[in-house]
Amino acid sequence: MHFDLRDLELFVCIAESNSLTRGSKRANISAAAASNRIKGLEGQLNSRLFYRDSRGMSLTPAGSRLLKHAISILQRISAVKQDFSTLGGEDSGHLRILANTTAVTEILPDVLADFLSQRPGVSIDLQEELNNNIVKNILEGAADLGIISDEVQGTGLEVIPFTTDNLLLAVPFDSELARLDRLSFFETLTEPHICLHEGSSLFSFLQNVARQIGGNLKPRVQVFGFESVCRMVESGVGIGVIPESSAIRHARTMRIKLVELSDTWAKRCRCIILKDLENLPKCGQELINDITQRYS
Repeated sequence: MHFDLRDLELFVCIAESNSLTRGSKRANISAAAASNRIKGLEGQLNSRLFYRDSRGMSLTPAGSRLLKHAISILQRISAVKQDFSTLGGEDSGHLRILANTTAVTEILPDVLADFLSQRPGVSIDLQEELNNNIVKNILEGAADLGIISDEVQGTGLEVIPFTTDNLLLAVPFDSELARLDRLSFFETLTEPHICLHEGSSLFSFLQNVARQIGGNLKPRVQVFGFESVCRMVESGVGIGVIPESSAIRHARTMRIKLVELSDTWAKRCRCIILKDLENLPKCGQELINDITQRYS
């Protein structure tokens, strides 16, 4: 059995796009040629890889199995290319990073700006994901690094804690809640909440917490970004749960009060997770070093 790497790259593009048209465009190949290549790959494997319908293309069980292998193979090839690149060492390579909302919006922008400015040969694919999905994808080899808000145990992954970033409650400066120093999340559920957009890791996390404690989180407004949450809070529209790093920064310029949450889950440890530090591309090892040094 012979695998054409071009076919595997195309297969991954289509699988991640859920569309032959978008996937073939991303792979810089015509849709007709892409269709023929996928049919050839299916024939070689004697397995159907995609379900095809009017909504696009979705993976079959066989396709899901191949995706794990294909991503792993392409990542290893990328690592080999990097090691023998003319740029050399940590100055070249590609990393795929999965991170939760806070890491994507608050931690990584400054870190990556400095990191990439010194390494013109490095490229990074950064995607926001839920904590559980990040762990799952790292275990399956679908990404190089993950950044989550809690330590994980019993998975066999390497875990590198690098900072804490607790969740706080932002309330209007002149509200009744502003007189309090501390309260539980359950006590806030009668208030209108300003939340991040549907599908963000923090919003999903808070929804799950509310259900677990017998409550119901009903957002009055959903926005993109913690600054927008704070502006809505400042205007008196509602209250919002946001990370301490973002809350303190916005509290300097906005009329909001920060109230501590008494719940134990509000105290969070930021961690980098990965499968094997020694086998990580050198640029990945350098990035981890930059993050841990910045927050040490």
